[in-house]
Amino acid sequence: MAVADNLEQARSALRMIAEAPFNAEAPPEALRGEITPTELHFVRSNFAVPAHDGTLEVGGAVENPATLTLDDLRAMPVVELAVTLECAGNGRLAMRPLPVGEPWGDYAVSTARWKGALLHEVLERARPAADGVEVRFEGADHGSYHLKPVIPETDQSDLTFVRSLALSHAIDPAAEILIAYEMNGEPLSPDHGAPFRLIVPHWFAVASVKWLRHIDVLTEPHVGEFQTGHYIYEWPDRPHEPVALMRVRARITDPAPGTTIPAGTYTVRGKAWSGTGPVTQVDVSLTGEGDWHPAELEPPNGPYHWQDWSFDWEATTAGRSSLRARATDAAGNVQPEVPPWNRLGYGNNAVEVIYVDVR
Repeated sequence: MAVADNLEQARSALRMIAEAPFNAEAPPEALRGEITPTELHFVRSNFAVPAHDGTLEVGGAVENPATLTLDDLRAMPVVELAVTLECAGNGRLAMRPLPVGEPWGDYAVSTARWKGALLHEVLERARPAADGVEVRFEGADHGSYHLKPVIPETDQSDLTFVRSLALSHAIDPAAEILIAYEMNGEPLSPDHGAPFRLIVPHWFAVASVKWLRHIDVLTEPHVGEFQTGHYIYEWPDRPHEPVALMRVRARITDPAPGTTIPAGTYTVRGKAWSGTGPVTQVDVSLTGEGDWHPAELEPPNGPYHWQDWSFDWEATTAGRSSLRARATDAAGNVQPEVPPWNRLGYGNNAVEVIYVDVR
């Protein structure tokens, strides 16, 4: 079967947001499971799936530059992590006025098992220079970008996707940043960054660079369209901030919006996640008037894995009912009632409301 046919088949179960480059949300039912099947995992790409020569260059301000292959990475100690990734633009459609950018609904979030080598071990072998400050990650994907460049003299006709992290974070063993080559027990698919990609736990998915081909230690902070240009919070009333850690958020997965449920005890279920600390509390409101009731949190499945929660609802009143879910994390962050508007539409973690009918 041709590559194009394989891609079309792999994409068929997703909710397409854009055809070229391909961007798609997970179907709502995908949030009910612990691990999102690869074919249901959301896809976010700024450019088309690129060709890749199968090598990863490690260089910049290092003592031991190297060219790594997939076999080289597989020869290193193997680590597998279940990691929840969320697109920074998830929920953009709910913001008013509608920001620029891809029209994401609420399902650009998924959890997969990623296997690979730890970034800090690759960097330790390369021996970063003492004056290194950041690590630059370049993907093989490139092309014309649909948003106006923010950085002067940028060639919009052929941009390459590049991100960076602080060197202190990249070399921290506790950060467990992966150079992944497997997803859910299989080699990475083209849409998910084959042959290898970065996985940065706790951060919005933009940091997890796909189709990784260059890792460079820098002695000055990286300035680029996808770092200091477009993936920033352009607040209307305060200084701009970079898009970084995922914001605390809860989603209701059962019942589905608009469904009819029988009167009686009904177990409301959902997921919650945060990049700024473990989820410590989820509350459910039945009226939208401040009647918050604590939900039960299931035992955590891992430090980077979304949190299951449930709430037994006595649905005794027939008719239309609203349900809201609100998460709190260990850092004290609580979901807001109103989307935090910014020009590019990032980080919408406002409290979700769904409506169901009780019969």
